[in-house]
Amino acid sequence: MDSALRTSNPTLRGDIFDRPAHGLPMTLQGTINKTGLLLLLVIAGAVTTWDLALEKSPAIGLLLMGGVIGGFIVSLITVFKKEWSPVTAPIYAILEGLALGGISSLLNQKYPGIAIEAVSLTFGVFLIMLVLYWTGLVRATPLFVRGVVAATGAVALVYLVNLGLGLFGTQIPFINSAGGLGIAFSLFVVGLAALNLVLDFALIEEGARSGAPRYMEWYGAFALIVTLIWLYLEILRLLSKLNRR
Repeated sequence: MDSALRTSNPTLRGDIFDRPAHGLPMTLQGTINKTGLLLLLVIAGAVTTWDLALEKSPAIGLLLMGGVIGGFIVSLITVFKKEWSPVTAPIYAILEGLALGGISSLLNQKYPGIAIEAVSLTFGVFLIMLVLYWTGLVRATPLFVRGVVAATGAVALVYLVNLGLGLFGTQIPFINSAGGLGIAFSLFVVGLAALNLVLDFALIEEGARSGAPRYMEWYGAFALIVTLIWLYLEILRLLSKLNRR
């Protein structure tokens, strides 16, 4: 595997596939199938909290926070115990679905139609990036990878600083601002999340080509779901800013 092919998505690193497969090897079709299954689990979880939010159920807060915190914990377990991904990846998908459903429903009540717009745009961007990758119009070259990794790391640092400032009752203004700078920032992050999909596609393809273990199909699907959820949340943030203008 090309040592330069490293993704800024923490769930996918270039060395995770560099191990011999025991038994049946990982395949692209298997990863696609498992990605579809995880998406269905995300949707199932989202429908649950969506309805509860509409009913203003007191359980919505608990489920939403449980989804956020639980999803984060399970994602860390999956990253460090990749062989557990056939079990942890579906759990992660359900938990994140609970969180996304609650967040989306609450925002949709404030800005009607925003959720379906965000979902449509997320899948639209995903399909566009997939076509660009498979046709060779966008390639994960060493320069491309370094640029995406550096930019993603910078954005992560900005978010961490903003989180820290939030503990003191303040925040970086442009992150949530509906002004020109805030919208430009969100557009940049949405584009960055889309570019991370290219890196994920490349690493999954390389894993299948190198004969990685079959459980890595679940891990590859998990990694794609992580990026898609990030992309969806950033699009939702962007649309909410546009609706506030």
